[in-house]
Amino acid sequence: MSDLDTRTRQAPHAIAAAPVLILLGPPGAGKGTQARMLEERFGLVQLSTGDLLRAAVKAGTEAGRRAEAVMKAGDLVSDDIVIAILRDRMAEPDCVRGVILDGFPRTAVQARALDALLAETGQNVNAAISLEVDDAAMVARISGRYTCAECGEGYHDSFKQPARAGTCDKCGGTAFKRRADDKAETVEARLKVYHAETAPLIAYYDDKGSLDRIDAMGGIEDISAALAALVQQRT
Repeated sequence: MSDLDTRTRQAPHAIAAAPVLILLGPPGAGKGTQARMLEERFGLVQLSTGDLLRAAVKAGTEAGRRAEAVMKAGDLVSDDIVIAILRDRMAEPDCVRGVILDGFPRTAVQARALDALLAETGQNVNAAISLEVDDAAMVARISGRYTCAECGEGYHDSFKQPARAGTCDKCGGTAFKRRADDKAETVEARLKVYHAETAPLIAYYDDKGSLDRIDAMGGIEDISAALAALVQQRT
């Protein structure tokens, strides 16, 4: 039984609507890892914009067909279409216990559109959680990553090297690879874009009193514990 189940059983009228959480953070901040841990602990559903678009297109929903036409034309999917797809997904039964939004909203305009969508069902954003990182440390963390070309086992120049240099601990392979977008200069550029695009969004939720900040430079378990405490407080 998840923590949310336990609290709901203890106080069935304490939660008026399914909680809605937003995880904010630059590439490499650990949003995906932490979202999965929150899913398991609280029974929440992670909703990724990219996954939602692909699923809607595959299912052939009305919004999915609109999105497919836009993508085939090489254009960006409009906020209206994303909101329509999100509305459809959040109406499904598994979302009744709450969701974690990943990749949306990205701007204050999208945040206002999300507020309007949630208002339709008496919901609101319980918390927009910013995973705070040090940019220089993030560049080192991401640019040092590499994987075994054979089995995909992950390594790092500083934090996790093979026990025997040049040989994968898991499969014994000797070929390794790095992602092209993990180069230091690419990571630096992505961080700049993130801060420029997200600053207004952080200010938006800060003004509404729903922004929380968590130090994401610590260990995974420490960050997870801080997030869990925050979710319990906010929901």
